[in-house]
Amino acid sequence: MSGEADPDLARVQQAARPIFAALGDDNRLRLMTRPYSEGPMSIVRLSHGSGLTRQAVTKHLRVLARVGLVQSARRGRESLWTLDPRPLDTARTSLDEISHQWDAALRRQRKTFLGRLPAGGSDAASQADRGHR
Repeated sequence: MSGEADPDLARVQQAARPIFAALGDDNRLRLMTRPYSEGPMSIVRLSHGSGLTRQAVTKHLRVLARVGLVQSARRGRESLWTLDPRPLDTARTSLDEISHQWDAALRRQRKTFLGRLPAGGSDAASQADRGHR
């Protein structure tokens, strides 16, 4: 990771922030699994067994819809909600990049640590490294 900011990475992380914020609520995270695993669902079905009122479910779904994670379609008098997994790809890309940055930082830290070991000390570090994998 160099000192220069990657504009593509900055764009991805900027796009991922609202997705992570929306998923940061336990109720919204739970709601995300239901439309995906059971197909399109109405507010009544989503609220059933959730411990949430229909109004609360509606509020949470609107937050998820604002970031593109769910979509609704009218069928008669009901709105049916479905998951749109595409924004999760943005979040996944952001997490992958963070993971790569951490991996690079840990490799640099390991090199610095190994460079400070006295002669013969690298055997202990190699054994520790094998145990860490």
